[in-house]
Amino acid sequence: MEKQPLPADDDQTGAVEPGADRSPEATQQASSEPPSRAGWNSKVEYFLAQVGFSVGLGNVWRFPYLCHQNGGGAFLLLYVLLMLVVGIPLFFLELAAGQDIRQGSIGVWKYISPKLAGIGYSSCVVCFFVALYYNVILAWSLFYLGNSFQSPLPWQQCPEQGNITERECEESSPTSYFWYRRALNITDSIDEVGSFNPYIVGCLLAAWIIVCLGMFKGIKSSVKVMYFSSIFPYVVLVCFLVRGLMLDGASEGIAFMFYPKLEIWADIQVWRQAATQVFFALGLGFGSIIAYSSYNPKNNNCHRDAFTVSFINFLTSVLATLVVFAVLGFRAKKRVLSCVASNVMELLQLHQDGRVSPFLMPVFNHSDPDSLGLDGYRAWLKQHGGSVPVNLTVCDLEKEMQTGVEGTGLAFIAFTEAMTLLPGSPFWSALFFLMLLNLGLSTMFGTMEGILAPLRDRFRSLAKHKTKLTVVTCLVGFLIGLLFTQRCGNYFVTMFDDYSATLPLIIVVVFETFSVSWLYGADRFLDDIEAMLGWRPSVIYKYLWKYVCLLAMLGLLAATTIRMFMEAPTYMSWNQETASEVHLPYPSWALAVLALLIVFAMLPVPVGFIYSVLQDRRKPTHRDTETGHYSIVNTDETPMTDLSVPDRRNGFTAAES
Repeated sequence: MEKQPLPADDDQTGAVEPGADRSPEATQQASSEPPSRAGWNSKVEYFLAQVGFSVGLGNVWRFPYLCHQNGGGAFLLLYVLLMLVVGIPLFFLELAAGQDIRQGSIGVWKYISPKLAGIGYSSCVVCFFVALYYNVILAWSLFYLGNSFQSPLPWQQCPEQGNITERECEESSPTSYFWYRRALNITDSIDEVGSFNPYIVGCLLAAWIIVCLGMFKGIKSSVKVMYFSSIFPYVVLVCFLVRGLMLDGASEGIAFMFYPKLEIWADIQVWRQAATQVFFALGLGFGSIIAYSSYNPKNNNCHRDAFTVSFINFLTSVLATLVVFAVLGFRAKKRVLSCVASNVMELLQLHQDGRVSPFLMPVFNHSDPDSLGLDGYRAWLKQHGGSVPVNLTVCDLEKEMQTGVEGTGLAFIAFTEAMTLLPGSPFWSALFFLMLLNLGLSTMFGTMEGILAPLRDRFRSLAKHKTKLTVVTCLVGFLIGLLFTQRCGNYFVTMFDDYSATLPLIIVVVFETFSVSWLYGADRFLDDIEAMLGWRPSVIYKYLWKYVCLLAMLGLLAATTIRMFMEAPTYMSWNQETASEVHLPYPSWALAVLALLIVFAMLPVPVGFIYSVLQDRRKPTHRDTETGHYSIVNTDETPMTDLSVPDRRNGFTAAES
């Protein structure tokens, strides 16, 4: 059954579709035309791009939090299990589809099933939503990076007006005050809009300029940046790990991190969080994986790539977790010892006033309250704490470990506080925020490629003006991104992060899995992969795609949807009066915006389906000459392409892959 060629750009005229006329004249004409698609210069470039996209900020500030909150070592085992049976098979599916069809996400899903062409457009919309707020995080990193080149660091101590310490800072902490008041100048709620923050506007403009320059010539320019942006974070993480393990409290932090709590496996919410983290860590559904793999030669071993990139991603998450909790363990130990010293001083004052008997006093050097130590204080408090006339705090190390260990709270509050305690804190601060900037840039390049590559492949006019398309997209992204630079902008970042991508991407991957495994046919897809690789992947992939992955994604979709309806959406706000974080429900207008984000992201799927049906009705005579992938197919049909001849045009061969 012959497949009709897709609308292509001017660089794709040499592509020959399976079953097309292969006469000598046609062959001669094709050979005289330019290569069908650009390609990577080497396998190293491709790996840097895929790893750079999949390893992002979530590996540093989301994974450690989930691991700690959900059973430590037990969560790691659950994560690996879900990665093996769901994550890697779906990652392999996207790699193989992009490499074989050699199109962006729009072209790939239109090729497999024209009625589901909207999947690719939905991926582009979600990528654009993510790019809008993700670049704001890069702007924050630039702001902190610029403020790191001074000693002492500006978030190291509370500012004073005359001889009076700023109340908001005194009642919270220097790092919280700098983040909420100096960096964001945040309002008390999302209802209070406030003016634009000029510093963040400037940093956002700089971030978009960096992204635009990196994407100026497509993968040829972005990969040059990735040689630094994809490798530098690992250098920084190793430096932080070595330094962190030398700190007092690092062992306690890592012990809290990996202590296994196997009972959490009975909690369905833990499974949901683990599956969601696998899903987003690998970047499934964005279309970026498909776009990057479409630049590979046809005989590249994408099966091995799927395992390699996935495990590099996982090991990076573990490395980042070790770093985070070694440093946070040091911070928590400092805080707890300060708490003990404060309580001992209060107890000593009561003893001097005659309100506490000498027989109740713990044994320590009265001139050095720190000499009692945490273990000695805990033992004394357990035995005599109820006999003293004041309520002394427990000074809980685990409670301190849980303070501000997720998302922006980890990067811009908890970790910055820990770095102020290190000798040479400006150096470590600059290193940390430069690492965040590079992690974000690599992910942004992949996200932008997930937008630009499908549009260039689908529309000939856009393909002729690649540079203009990149510049205009970045300009539009900056202008819309000004929404996040208002004083209430952080609340919109939270909204977009929590809702603009999660549900739409899960639905996208459900449709992807269904279209390949049931509409196109899992056996037929394996035939195509065999034609590419020269060997057939295990039949287990057929059952994983058709049943395990599909049911797992449907279960994740159901759990996410039910949770959204059962729990009213809330966001974390900063109350200036109490100098504390509080959870507030979204107002009705914000819920409407939230719903519109989800609907707008998914709208291309039904629109594409309706459009395809109408096209079929207008051209009934061509129904049998098109794809025919509207029902379950058998394995005897012709594979997508004839790939018996290895493609060596893109710079590396099967031996190199």
